[in-house]
Amino acid sequence: MSWWKGFLIFLMLSLCVSSEDSMQYEYLKVPASEFVSSINLIVEVIRQVSSILSQFANFSGDRRLQIAVSDCQDLLDFSSEELSWSASASENPNGKGNGTGNVGSDTKTWLSAALSNQETCMEGFEGTSGLVKSLVAGSMDQLYSMLRELLPLVQTDQKPKPISKPSPVAKGPRAPPGRTLRNTDEDENRPFPEWIRSEDRKLLETNGVSYDVSVALDGTGNFTTIMDAIKEAPDYSSKRFVIYIKKGLYLENVEIKKKKWNLVMLGDGMDVTVISGNRNFVDGWTTFRSATFAVSGRGFLARDITFENTAGPEKHQAVALRSDSDLSVFYRCAMRGYQDTLYTHTMRQFYRDCTITGTVDFIFGDGTVVFQNCQILARKGLPNQKNTITAQGRKDANQPSGFSIQFSNISADAELVPYLNTTNTYLGRPWKQFSRTIFIRNNMSDVVRPEGWLEWNAEFALDTLFYGEFLNYGPGSGLGSRVKWPGYHVLNESGQAYNFTVSEFIKGNLWLPSTGVTFTDGLGI
Repeated sequence: MSWWKGFLIFLMLSLCVSSEDSMQYEYLKVPASEFVSSINLIVEVIRQVSSILSQFANFSGDRRLQIAVSDCQDLLDFSSEELSWSASASENPNGKGNGTGNVGSDTKTWLSAALSNQETCMEGFEGTSGLVKSLVAGSMDQLYSMLRELLPLVQTDQKPKPISKPSPVAKGPRAPPGRTLRNTDEDENRPFPEWIRSEDRKLLETNGVSYDVSVALDGTGNFTTIMDAIKEAPDYSSKRFVIYIKKGLYLENVEIKKKKWNLVMLGDGMDVTVISGNRNFVDGWTTFRSATFAVSGRGFLARDITFENTAGPEKHQAVALRSDSDLSVFYRCAMRGYQDTLYTHTMRQFYRDCTITGTVDFIFGDGTVVFQNCQILARKGLPNQKNTITAQGRKDANQPSGFSIQFSNISADAELVPYLNTTNTYLGRPWKQFSRTIFIRNNMSDVVRPEGWLEWNAEFALDTLFYGEFLNYGPGSGLGSRVKWPGYHVLNESGQAYNFTVSEFIKGNLWLPSTGVTFTDGLGI
């Protein structure tokens, strides 16, 4: 009898171990152990590629090549961490971890970002030649293929929630859409993410300034430069670290590295606290590195600040703000530039009550991004140059990324208004094969061309892109002369548009309430 009991115990333990090894979660199409093994293999390849690149880090004689190598090293580092988060989430799917708690959405976001990083790495070698470019291209192709195979293994809850019977829709420029203000008693009782203190919840909407350190050009703060203040912030912090930047024009390029979590930057007002730079492609910078302000650390929040790049239209790509920060928020901020003003590179981002100006592709990147209540203003660029507001960079159909622009004003700045008849402005063009952009309930002025959208290069991506418009109004919103591409859609039903709301597209109900920033979680109808 004792032998038989021993055998049963052995059998049960074996089954438990086997079950643990082959554990399969709802959001994964393969056992978790298999998924993690694939991630570990990719991380090892990244380590090997990084080691090869490090040999060229101090390559002399070609400044653009040296910057491109540096970009790749940072981007590979981003990917390694994003993959690490993905593996950790699959090993502990019931924990909050580094994301929202929706492990499928989190993992899909991070894998998508890792995929985009490899593409950005290669784009940096534009204008260079030789052995290094060829060597990197081979390695990046291998990484890209491996990551592309991982993405379809993750699934998120794609079924939209039931939509209640819509109330009458407000129409016309004098009747803005309804708002759902996320500061109700229900939200007060909502559990906060692990990385936020309850007392921080309304930080971004208070008139008073509570901060850890301050920056002032006149010496009345703790620091005179923003970068010095950032160094003071702890690494991988689970609590907010608030930097108050007093009024002034700060001529510096700011970079917040990936280890600086939960940084908050508060200014004295849009165009009152201004961070300004002029790096650009013509002068030898990669687009990625041209940013006046770049942030990679997760959970970044900014309020009442202007980010600008003053290089001018003749300098081509010149980024004012680049964000790779997951779960980041920009509130009452301005991004001013010409070509490539706002680089929403990767990850989930939210922009509320912001002003964004530019000429060519001035909102671009492969982030999963929602814009609400923003002023999006086209500017006067080079002679005979066409303006394109967006150039979304989704390259794979399994990526969750895209732009959803809602309740905003699409218009021209004062300088462009006299030239509307000679400067054509379009809602967007497809930078990558599966480019995805949706305009929901915006006021479109006559700055927008009747056809609405512009080709990138002949027939490229016209049948694979997803461009949509839903209940926009104003003189530029007419649908009669819009493009007839297979990938262009007029969304006539709220159920079609609902997938691109804050609650669905960026899972905003899981993380935005803790920031205190007002947002509309649905369609506002």
